[in-house]
Amino acid sequence: MEWIFFKHEVFYGMIKLVRQMEQINLQYKDSKEVIKSGILGFFIGLAVIVPGISGSTIAILFQLYDKLLYAMGQIFKRFKLCILFLLPIIIGGISGFVLGLFAIQQLLNRLPFAIMACFGGLMIGAFPAISSEIKGEKVTSSKAFLFLLGFSIPISISIASIFIQGGNQSLEDLSFYHYILFAVLGYLVAVTQIVPGLSATALLMAFGYFRSLIESISLSYISNSPQILFVFVSLGIGFIIGMVSFSSLLTKVIEKNRKTAFFMITGLSLGSIVAMFFNPEIYETYQSWIYGNLSFGLDLSLGILLFIIGILLSTTFLKYKNKEK
Repeated sequence: MEWIFFKHEVFYGMIKLVRQMEQINLQYKDSKEVIKSGILGFFIGLAVIVPGISGSTIAILFQLYDKLLYAMGQIFKRFKLCILFLLPIIIGGISGFVLGLFAIQQLLNRLPFAIMACFGGLMIGAFPAISSEIKGEKVTSSKAFLFLLGFSIPISISIASIFIQGGNQSLEDLSFYHYILFAVLGYLVAVTQIVPGLSATALLMAFGYFRSLIESISLSYISNSPQILFVFVSLGIGFIIGMVSFSSLLTKVIEKNRKTAFFMITGLSLGSIVAMFFNPEIYETYQSWIYGNLSFGLDLSLGILLFIIGILLSTTFLKYKNKEK
């Protein structure tokens, strides 16, 4: 009996070891994997601009989440290997951010509900990639609590960003403590990029700095107010510290208790989908509909169509990935 128990432990120990080895294998096998990482980075870049989009959710969909966490958490210990893995993601992220800043943001100004509905459909279609992690798991009170906690966090941030924020905060006449605040904000933005379901946009809106930061990203603004560069530096320092430290922490949490952690991650992802349709920008759209400042016919009808198309695209891609797997 003891021998059977010993073999059982060795067997599952070997499986765990193989899984860990697979997770830390950061070398790309072919150009297809490089392109896949670039697409992941593209969505991470978009996530900074579009409320509710989660680059981490896309990472789970592409089966790259564990590797992404490991690479960011170990970048100073295994710099060359990690940076080679992250390079396509970084390039894709810059591309996604630039496109989101100059194209998606313009579309959001013209057809806000339609564009948000399209991304909402994409996220709903991708949701089974996350919920499958807890499929068949026994639901305990602690797991249910983590799920509900995760579900409430993005919605709470969205509510705060609508009703509690102090308007559009100025980036002029800043004091020393403001730069400490921006470093903290940079850290929190990093957390939103690591934890599926959290939105950097909604977070910055809650603090009242989203619009002012977006408007400051221009050569004319920088030439007139060069002190804005210190704001960007503070945000960057906090972001880098957050990426490295929180990735390392979350990697350890998932390694020790993956299924329990994914109950909260699943709740966060579901809550973020709800928050996509309840954030400051879309809230202003609803108000414009009510007060007749914006004709909602085209926006609403196009939004419903794009919402369905988004779901179909994500579910089709998910079926393809499952078949490939």
